[in-house]
Amino acid sequence: MQTEKKFHSGFVTIVGRPNVGKSTLMNALVGEKVAIVSNRPQTTRNRIMGVMTKAEAQIVFLDTPGIHNPRTRLGEYMMQSVREAMDGMDGILVLVDATQVGEHDRKIVAEMSGKKVPKILALNKIDLLPKEKLLELIAGFAQNGYDAIIPISAKTGDGLEELSAALISRLPEGPKYFPDDMMTDQPERLICAEMIREKALMHLRDEVPHGIGVEMMAMTKENDGFMEIHATIYCERDAHKGIIIGKHGSMLQLIGSEARRDIEQLLGMHVNLKLWVKVRHDWRNRMDDLRTLGYENK
Repeated sequence: MQTEKKFHSGFVTIVGRPNVGKSTLMNALVGEKVAIVSNRPQTTRNRIMGVMTKAEAQIVFLDTPGIHNPRTRLGEYMMQSVREAMDGMDGILVLVDATQVGEHDRKIVAEMSGKKVPKILALNKIDLLPKEKLLELIAGFAQNGYDAIIPISAKTGDGLEELSAALISRLPEGPKYFPDDMMTDQPERLICAEMIREKALMHLRDEVPHGIGVEMMAMTKENDGFMEIHATIYCERDAHKGIIIGKHGSMLQLIGSEARRDIEQLLGMHVNLKLWVKVRHDWRNRMDDLRTLGYENK
């Protein structure tokens, strides 16, 4: 008689410094784009949940902002999000960019090694690293006391099966917390706003992206089967407004058209997206503005 396999489940927090690929990794593990990605540090501003469900297990990942020294109230909120994501977790996944390991990475790895839960260290971007260098890194991190050190590439998928198996094997037996088809707890309004911000991050340069926030003004489903969406992009300086709009509106049109395609894929319907740009000076340090744009300290 065959014994029934035990179901394992739990909450795993993903941490690391900015721009190591945490959101890319979570999207790859979940199998759906639930967090925006860009090559800009501090792309993730909120704690974002992604659910990976398999026949034998369910892992609820908490993607967190990159650990950094905050310089604004928004930065303080982001670090508070990291701390809150640590509460009640069943496991921790520390991510390091193997191509550029620095003192900040080593400090995070050492600090997280003291957590009294299962800990996995994942070395990301191994597709860009010589094997000898990778072996050196693994040997260098071995003394930190992690349950496993796993080389991966979130971009190519290398090592992700091994990583999933390592996490599942260390999670407790437990229930299925969410339905099979649920991949995130984020409201559609927030996901759509983040998709707009992602496209702005992709196309804008210098310091402009860091001062951008997106407010969803309206999402209305029309009778003929399409969604009317109005959103405002906020920036902190008058000079930045012109950059975001672009010559003859070209930049805003580019951001809007690319965001609209992603939003249509998310919602499964045609979308009419209208964007405006407004200046809110120093909004990252104003609590009212932070709340308006969805960044609220509990």
